[in-house]
Amino acid sequence: MKTFGRIFNGCVYLLLYAPLIIMVVFSFNSAKSTNVFAGFSLKWYKEFFNDPYIMEALGNTLVLAFLSAIIATVLGTIAAVGMYKLRNRYLYGTMNMVTNIPMMNPDIITGVAFMLLFMFVGREILGLNEVVGFVPVLIAHVTFNLPYVILNVLPKLRQTDEHLYEAALDLGCTPIKAFFKVMLPAIMPGIVSGAMMAFTLSIDDFVISYFTAGTEYNTLPILLYNQTKHAMKPDMYALASILFISILVLLVLINVFQEISDRKTKGVRK
Repeated sequence: MKTFGRIFNGCVYLLLYAPLIIMVVFSFNSAKSTNVFAGFSLKWYKEFFNDPYIMEALGNTLVLAFLSAIIATVLGTIAAVGMYKLRNRYLYGTMNMVTNIPMMNPDIITGVAFMLLFMFVGREILGLNEVVGFVPVLIAHVTFNLPYVILNVLPKLRQTDEHLYEAALDLGCTPIKAFFKVMLPAIMPGIVSGAMMAFTLSIDDFVISYFTAGTEYNTLPILLYNQTKHAMKPDMYALASILFISILVLLVLINVFQEISDRKTKGVRK
């Protein structure tokens, strides 16, 4: 039975990762063919970094991911602290359900809803001609990143000893100073994990960005999608490989950081 389980797991992992491995391997193909591997070369990575359109999309993606992660982390931490302070369990349950909705909602529904919202507000209320671009995409990214930050910070708040905060108040700290001196260091691992997850999700997002970015503002996932409408070039394999490896590294760092944080928490409890 164990042997069958291992074989089954192996087949599942093979189906999951074989396409990604093939993509990474062919990104180093010296030939232009995307079917025959002719030899190892960094040619397509050089072309990737020399392409002005790709570099512009890369810059847009990094700026968008960084800003959305920072804003979502600040707002999400404030929201998590507010939810933690709630004493009404029905109100807390309602807030928790509302927080989970953006994660459960299909991306295409969220993207269409944001597009309609920006069109209505921009054209009908503000009278703008252009209602898509950087700012709408940033707002959309902050919105779908918020739940992940909240759900990373809330467990750390529950693990924090409330008596430390009360002791800081008794020793003369104001509530704000006590939060920054006592609570913030205690929940910092959750904040960092939430920020890294928000950054990763922002880099990876395509569907919501596609509906809110318009035709003039490109991110790497949108550029990659547009390239698939034509004959696929090997430098797109390089682009996809860089995206895959970057997100993989970030996810590994999130898990490692979370594991270190959990061990420290267990050590403090002992």
